[in-house]
Amino acid sequence: MQPEQLKVSSQRWMSGALAAFSQGPESYDFAVHHAGVAAEHLLKAYLAGLHPALIADGKDFNSLLHATGHGARASVDLSRAKSIGLIEAHGRVHKLLRKQIPIDANAFRPVADARNGVAHVGIHDVDEVRTVFTTCLRVIDPMLTELQIDPKTYWGSYGQLHDMLIAQHVEEARIHLAGKLAKARAVFEQRYGHLDPQGREIVLASITQPQQPPYNGEHAEEAPCPACGSRGWLTGDTYVLTADEGVYFTPYEFACSACSLGLDGDELSELGDIGQEGPIDMTLDEYYADWEPDEDDYRDR
Repeated sequence: MQPEQLKVSSQRWMSGALAAFSQGPESYDFAVHHAGVAAEHLLKAYLAGLHPALIADGKDFNSLLHATGHGARASVDLSRAKSIGLIEAHGRVHKLLRKQIPIDANAFRPVADARNGVAHVGIHDVDEVRTVFTTCLRVIDPMLTELQIDPKTYWGSYGQLHDMLIAQHVEEARIHLAGKLAKARAVFEQRYGHLDPQGREIVLASITQPQQPPYNGEHAEEAPCPACGSRGWLTGDTYVLTADEGVYFTPYEFACSACSLGLDGDELSELGDIGQEGPIDMTLDEYYADWEPDEDDYRDR
Protein backbone atom coordinates (compact mmCIF):
# COMPACT_ATOMS: atom_id res chain seq x y z
CA MET A 1 0.00 0.00 0.00
CA GLN A 2 3.04 2.26 -0.38
CA PRO A 3 2.69 4.95 -3.10
CA GLU A 4 6.33 4.72 -4.18
CA GLN A 5 6.15 0.97 -4.66
CA LEU A 6 3.00 1.36 -6.74
CA LYS A 7 4.64 4.02 -8.92
CA VAL A 8 7.62 1.77 -9.66
CA SER A 9 5.35 -1.19 -10.30
CA SER A 10 3.20 0.83 -12.70
CA GLN A 11 6.22 1.85 -14.76
CA ARG A 12 7.44 -1.75 -14.99
CA TRP A 13 4.05 -3.05 -16.12
CA MET A 14 3.69 -0.25 -18.67
CA SER A 15 7.15 -0.94 -20.09
CA GLY A 16 6.07 -4.54 -20.63
CA ALA A 17 2.78 -3.40 -22.16
CA LEU A 18 4.48 -1.09 -24.66
CA ALA A 19 7.01 -3.77 -25.57
CA ALA A 20 4.19 -6.26 -26.21
CA PHE A 21 2.16 -3.74 -28.21
CA SER A 22 5.11 -2.93 -30.46
CA GLN A 23 5.47 -6.64 -31.31
CA GLY A 24 2.11 -6.73 -33.08
CA PRO A 25 -1.22 -8.60 -32.79
CA GLU A 26 0.30 -11.83 -31.51
CA SER A 27 1.24 -10.01 -28.28
CA TYR A 28 -1.81 -7.77 -27.91
CA ASP A 29 -3.17 -9.90 -25.06
CA PHE A 30 -0.10 -9.08 -22.98
CA ALA A 31 -0.33 -5.42 -24.04
CA VAL A 32 -3.90 -4.83 -22.84
CA HIS A 33 -3.41 -6.83 -19.66
CA HIS A 34 -0.17 -5.12 -18.65
CA ALA A 35 -1.46 -1.65 -19.55
CA GLY A 36 -4.53 -2.21 -17.36
CA VAL A 37 -2.36 -3.25 -14.42
CA ALA A 38 -0.08 -0.23 -14.97
CA ALA A 39 -3.06 2.14 -14.92
CA GLU A 40 -4.49 0.49 -11.80
CA HIS A 41 -1.23 0.77 -9.87
CA LEU A 42 -0.77 4.43 -10.77
CA LEU A 43 -4.34 5.30 -9.80
CA LYS A 44 -3.83 3.52 -6.49
CA ALA A 45 -0.50 5.29 -5.98
CA TYR A 46 -2.36 8.61 -6.07
CA LEU A 47 -5.04 7.43 -3.64
CA ALA A 48 -2.53 5.81 -1.29
CA GLY A 49 -0.58 9.05 -1.30
CA LEU A 50 -3.64 10.73 0.21
CA HIS A 51 -4.15 7.85 2.64
CA PRO A 52 -3.64 4.07 2.29
CA ALA A 53 -7.19 3.45 3.53
CA LEU A 54 -8.47 4.83 0.23
CA ILE A 55 -7.31 1.73 -1.62
CA ALA A 56 -8.22 -0.84 1.05
CA ASP A 57 -11.21 -3.13 0.62
CA GLY A 58 -13.67 -1.50 3.01
CA LYS A 59 -15.40 -4.82 3.69
CA ASP A 60 -12.21 -6.53 4.83
CA PHE A 61 -11.32 -5.54 8.40
CA ASN A 62 -7.77 -6.90 8.25
CA SER A 63 -7.03 -4.79 5.19
CA LEU A 64 -8.36 -1.69 6.92
CA LEU A 65 -6.15 -2.39 9.92
CA HIS A 66 -3.06 -2.54 7.70
CA ALA A 67 -4.13 0.61 5.84
CA THR A 68 -4.66 2.62 9.01
CA GLY A 69 -1.35 1.70 10.64
CA HIS A 70 -2.66 -1.08 12.89
CA GLY A 71 -1.32 -4.02 10.92
CA ALA A 72 0.09 -5.63 14.09
CA ARG A 73 -3.50 -6.31 15.16
CA ALA A 74 -4.50 -7.93 11.86
CA SER A 75 -4.91 -11.70 11.67
CA VAL A 76 -3.22 -11.87 8.23
CA ASP A 77 -0.01 -10.28 7.02
CA LEU A 78 0.15 -7.34 4.62
CA SER A 79 0.76 -9.56 1.57
CA ARG A 80 -2.78 -10.90 1.98
CA ALA A 81 -4.48 -7.54 2.38
CA LYS A 82 -7.28 -6.84 -0.09
CA SER A 83 -7.63 -3.64 -2.10
CA ILE A 84 -10.23 -2.07 -4.37
CA GLY A 85 -10.37 -3.04 -8.04
CA LEU A 86 -9.46 -1.13 -11.18
CA ILE A 87 -12.93 0.30 -11.81
CA GLU A 88 -13.29 1.55 -8.25
CA ALA A 89 -9.78 3.03 -8.26
CA HIS A 90 -10.54 4.96 -11.43
CA GLY A 91 -13.92 6.08 -10.11
CA ARG A 92 -12.43 7.47 -6.90
CA VAL A 93 -9.62 9.32 -8.65
CA HIS A 94 -11.98 10.67 -11.31
CA LYS A 95 -14.16 12.22 -8.60
CA LEU A 96 -11.11 14.01 -7.21
CA LEU A 97 -9.55 14.98 -10.54
CA ARG A 98 -12.51 15.58 -12.82
CA LYS A 99 -10.80 18.35 -14.76
CA GLN A 100 -7.51 16.50 -15.21
CA ILE A 101 -8.81 13.09 -16.31
CA PRO A 102 -10.94 13.19 -19.49
CA ILE A 103 -11.95 9.51 -19.26
CA ASP A 104 -15.25 8.89 -17.48
CA ALA A 105 -16.58 5.57 -16.18
CA ASN A 106 -18.27 4.62 -19.46
CA ALA A 107 -15.13 5.22 -21.49
CA PHE A 108 -12.91 3.46 -18.97
CA ARG A 109 -14.89 0.26 -18.50
CA PRO A 110 -13.54 -1.39 -21.70
CA VAL A 111 -10.07 -1.19 -20.13
CA ALA A 112 -11.18 -3.31 -17.19
CA ASP A 113 -13.15 -5.66 -19.44
CA ALA A 114 -10.13 -6.21 -21.69
CA ARG A 115 -7.71 -6.67 -18.79
CA ASN A 116 -10.04 -9.11 -17.04
CA GLY A 117 -10.80 -10.97 -20.25
CA VAL A 118 -7.13 -11.76 -20.74
CA ALA A 119 -6.44 -12.50 -17.07
CA HIS A 120 -9.38 -14.83 -16.47
CA VAL A 121 -10.24 -16.50 -19.76
CA GLY A 122 -7.45 -15.56 -22.15
CA ILE A 123 -9.79 -13.61 -24.44
CA HIS A 124 -9.48 -10.10 -25.88
CA ASP A 125 -11.01 -8.21 -28.78
CA VAL A 126 -8.19 -7.50 -31.24
CA ASP A 127 -10.27 -4.81 -32.98
CA GLU A 128 -10.51 -2.81 -29.75
CA VAL A 129 -6.91 -3.19 -28.61
CA ARG A 130 -5.63 0.18 -29.77
CA THR A 131 -8.60 2.04 -28.30
CA VAL A 132 -8.23 0.26 -24.95
CA PHE A 133 -4.48 0.70 -24.95
CA THR A 134 -4.67 4.40 -25.79
CA THR A 135 -7.30 4.93 -23.09
CA CYS A 136 -4.76 3.65 -20.54
CA LEU A 137 -2.18 6.12 -21.84
CA ARG A 138 -4.65 8.99 -21.58
CA VAL A 139 -5.51 8.11 -17.98
CA ILE A 140 -1.86 7.75 -17.04
CA ASP A 141 -0.65 11.04 -18.58
CA PRO A 142 -2.45 13.35 -16.10
CA MET A 143 -1.56 10.99 -13.25
CA LEU A 144 2.14 11.48 -14.02
CA THR A 145 1.61 15.22 -13.60
CA GLU A 146 -0.27 14.80 -10.32
CA LEU A 147 2.35 12.42 -8.94
CA GLN A 148 5.24 14.55 -10.24
CA ILE A 149 6.69 11.68 -12.27
CA ASP A 150 8.92 12.61 -15.21
CA PRO A 151 7.11 11.38 -18.38
CA LYS A 152 10.45 10.72 -20.12
CA THR A 153 11.43 8.40 -17.28
CA TYR A 154 8.06 6.68 -17.19
CA TRP A 155 7.69 6.08 -20.93
CA GLY A 156 11.39 5.44 -21.42
CA SER A 157 12.39 4.36 -24.91
CA TYR A 158 8.71 4.06 -25.89
CA GLY A 159 8.03 7.78 -25.66
CA GLN A 160 7.69 8.14 -29.41
CA LEU A 161 5.20 5.26 -29.58
CA HIS A 162 3.17 6.92 -26.81
CA ASP A 163 3.13 10.25 -28.66
CA MET A 164 2.12 8.58 -31.93
CA LEU A 165 -0.79 6.70 -30.37
CA ILE A 166 -2.11 9.83 -28.65
CA ALA A 167 -1.83 11.88 -31.86
CA GLN A 168 -3.64 9.18 -33.86
CA HIS A 169 -6.40 9.03 -31.29
CA VAL A 170 -6.94 12.80 -31.42
CA GLU A 171 -7.07 12.84 -35.22
CA GLU A 172 -9.44 9.86 -35.42
CA ALA A 173 -11.72 11.42 -32.80
CA ARG A 174 -11.92 14.65 -34.80
CA ILE A 175 -12.70 12.83 -38.03
CA HIS A 176 -15.37 10.74 -36.30
CA LEU A 177 -16.92 13.88 -34.79
CA ALA A 178 -16.97 15.68 -38.14
CA GLY A 179 -18.79 12.71 -39.66
CA LYS A 180 -21.38 12.68 -36.89
CA LEU A 181 -22.07 16.41 -37.24
CA ALA A 182 -22.41 16.17 -41.02
CA LYS A 183 -24.84 13.26 -40.75
CA ALA A 184 -26.92 15.08 -38.10
CA ARG A 185 -27.19 18.21 -40.29
CA ALA A 186 -28.37 16.07 -43.21
CA VAL A 187 -30.98 14.39 -41.01
CA PHE A 188 -32.21 17.77 -39.75
CA GLU A 189 -32.57 19.11 -43.30
CA GLN A 190 -34.40 15.99 -44.43
CA ARG A 191 -36.83 16.19 -41.53
CA TYR A 192 -37.56 19.91 -41.38
CA GLY A 193 -36.18 21.51 -44.56
CA HIS A 194 -39.62 21.65 -46.15
CA LEU A 195 -41.16 23.63 -43.27
CA ASP A 196 -41.40 27.40 -43.13
CA PRO A 197 -39.60 29.10 -40.18
CA GLN A 198 -42.74 29.43 -38.08
CA GLY A 199 -43.85 25.87 -38.67
CA ARG A 200 -40.37 24.55 -37.94
CA GLU A 201 -40.25 26.48 -34.67
CA ILE A 202 -43.57 24.98 -33.53
CA VAL A 203 -42.49 21.43 -34.38
CA LEU A 204 -39.09 21.76 -32.72
CA ALA A 205 -40.58 23.25 -29.56
CA SER A 206 -42.61 20.06 -29.18
CA ILE A 207 -39.80 17.65 -30.07
CA THR A 208 -37.05 19.14 -27.92
CA GLN A 209 -38.83 19.03 -24.56
CA PRO A 210 -36.76 18.65 -21.37
CA GLN A 211 -35.48 15.13 -20.87
CA GLN A 212 -35.54 13.04 -17.73
CA PRO A 213 -32.08 11.54 -17.04
CA PRO A 214 -32.19 7.73 -17.39
CA TYR A 215 -30.46 6.98 -14.09
CA ASN A 216 -30.86 8.19 -10.53
CA GLY A 217 -28.24 10.71 -9.52
CA GLU A 218 -27.84 12.05 -13.01
CA HIS A 219 -28.75 15.56 -14.07
CA ALA A 220 -29.73 17.15 -17.41
CA GLU A 221 -28.89 20.65 -18.62
CA GLU A 222 -30.09 22.41 -21.77
CA ALA A 223 -27.48 23.18 -24.45
CA PRO A 224 -27.64 24.27 -28.11
CA CYS A 225 -27.02 21.47 -30.58
CA PRO A 226 -23.67 21.95 -32.37
CA ALA A 227 -25.11 20.41 -35.54
CA CYS A 228 -28.55 21.97 -36.02
CA GLY A 229 -28.77 24.67 -33.33
CA SER A 230 -31.88 23.18 -31.74
CA ARG A 231 -32.34 22.67 -28.02
CA GLY A 232 -30.36 19.64 -26.93
CA TRP A 233 -29.62 18.13 -23.54
CA LEU A 234 -26.46 17.31 -21.67
CA THR A 235 -26.57 14.45 -19.17
CA GLY A 236 -24.03 14.19 -16.38
CA ASP A 237 -23.30 14.23 -12.69
CA THR A 238 -23.57 17.03 -10.14
CA TYR A 239 -21.27 17.51 -7.21
CA VAL A 240 -20.39 20.02 -4.50
CA LEU A 241 -16.84 21.14 -3.79
CA THR A 242 -17.62 23.47 -0.88
CA ALA A 243 -20.80 25.17 0.23
CA ASP A 244 -19.42 28.54 -0.86
CA GLU A 245 -18.73 27.37 -4.42
CA GLY A 246 -22.17 25.85 -4.97
CA VAL A 247 -23.19 22.97 -7.24
CA TYR A 248 -21.13 21.92 -10.27
CA PHE A 249 -22.17 19.86 -13.30
CA THR A 250 -19.94 17.43 -15.22
CA PRO A 251 -21.54 16.42 -18.55
CA TYR A 252 -20.64 13.16 -20.25
CA GLU A 253 -23.35 12.78 -22.90
CA PHE A 254 -25.24 15.06 -25.28
CA ALA A 255 -28.41 14.22 -27.20
CA CYS A 256 -30.50 16.19 -29.68
CA SER A 257 -33.89 14.75 -30.58
CA ALA A 258 -34.26 17.14 -33.53
CA CYS A 259 -31.36 15.75 -35.59
CA SER A 260 -30.60 12.57 -33.59
CA LEU A 261 -27.08 13.69 -32.73
CA GLY A 262 -25.49 11.83 -29.84
CA LEU A 263 -22.09 12.70 -28.38
CA ASP A 264 -19.99 11.55 -25.47
CA GLY A 265 -16.46 11.46 -24.08
CA ASP A 266 -13.83 12.93 -26.37
CA GLU A 267 -16.47 14.23 -28.76
CA LEU A 268 -17.75 16.62 -26.09
CA SER A 269 -14.20 17.71 -25.28
CA GLU A 270 -13.58 18.58 -28.91
CA LEU A 271 -16.57 20.93 -28.92
CA GLY A 272 -15.18 23.24 -26.25
CA ASP A 273 -17.65 24.94 -23.92
CA ILE A 274 -20.52 22.53 -24.47
CA GLY A 275 -18.60 19.72 -22.81
CA GLN A 276 -16.96 21.68 -20.01
CA GLU A 277 -17.93 21.25 -16.40
CA GLY A 278 -19.00 24.30 -14.44
CA PRO A 279 -21.42 25.79 -11.91
CA ILE A 280 -25.15 25.46 -12.50
CA ASP A 281 -28.24 27.21 -11.19
CA MET A 282 -29.00 24.76 -8.38
CA THR A 283 -29.12 25.50 -4.68
CA LEU A 284 -27.61 23.21 -2.07
CA ASP A 285 -31.12 22.49 -0.77
CA GLU A 286 -32.14 21.28 -4.23
CA TYR A 287 -28.95 19.23 -4.53
CA TYR A 288 -29.62 17.39 -1.26
CA ALA A 289 -33.40 17.20 -1.71
CA ASP A 290 -33.44 13.52 -2.67
CA TRP A 291 -30.85 12.44 -0.09
CA GLU A 292 -32.03 9.99 2.51
CA PRO A 293 -29.92 8.67 5.39
CA ASP A 294 -28.95 5.01 5.32
CA GLU A 295 -31.06 2.72 7.50
CA ASP A 296 -27.93 1.87 9.46
CA ASP A 297 -27.77 5.51 10.56
CA TYR A 298 -30.99 5.01 12.47
CA ARG A 299 -29.98 1.66 13.94
CA ASP A 300 -26.81 3.20 15.39
CA ARG A 301 -28.70 5.88 17.28
